[in-house]
Amino acid sequence: MQGRFANRQEAGLELAKKLAHLEGEDVVVLGLARGGVVVAAEVAKALCAPLEAFVARKLGVPWQPELGFGAVAEGVRAVQEDLVRRLSLSREDIERVAMREEAEAARRVAAYLGDRPRLDLREKLVVLIDDGLATGITAIAAARAIRLHAPARLVFAAPVCSLQGAAKLREEVDEVVCVIEPENMMAVGAHYDDFSQITDQQVIELLADSD
Repeated sequence: MQGRFANRQEAGLELAKKLAHLEGEDVVVLGLARGGVVVAAEVAKALCAPLEAFVARKLGVPWQPELGFGAVAEGVRAVQEDLVRRLSLSREDIERVAMREEAEAARRVAAYLGDRPRLDLREKLVVLIDDGLATGITAIAAARAIRLHAPARLVFAAPVCSLQGAAKLREEVDEVVCVIEPENMMAVGAHYDDFSQITDQQVIELLADSD
């Protein structure tokens, strides 16, 4: 089955059209690493805005890592307590997974930033971008972490969003912008022809190109 987008670059160009009304505002674009940075690079170009990578990591259930019970971002943990109870996850399980993912997040932040200072988000219109929104838990953790930097406004944008994920996220951000919100959302990758893995090196190169 053919996806809605050829690849993340094309998705970014389509998303940029949906965000064109932000041009001329004091915008900072943050791409959720890794895949979101590819989409965000196209939006940042279109809006003539600075680009930075933002790192959030899903917390996977120990025996089923693709199932997320929460997520971590810089200084924030977001946990779906109802799922934790249903799965009988212990506090030790949660702590072990969270510490591992926080260490990986810190490694990525150091790799992507290098010796550059973080962009100042205070009083800025921050646009947080990912390549897709499924459950929304990773975006929620990222949004809460960004709020700690006191932006004037926080917008989340993605080429494809699940209806449930978008509804949950609207409680955390000022606006959610999606190119498509399928009635029956499949995996995010099913909406792309090419959804290949993005490497740290690709992220670093995209950020360097945007300087």
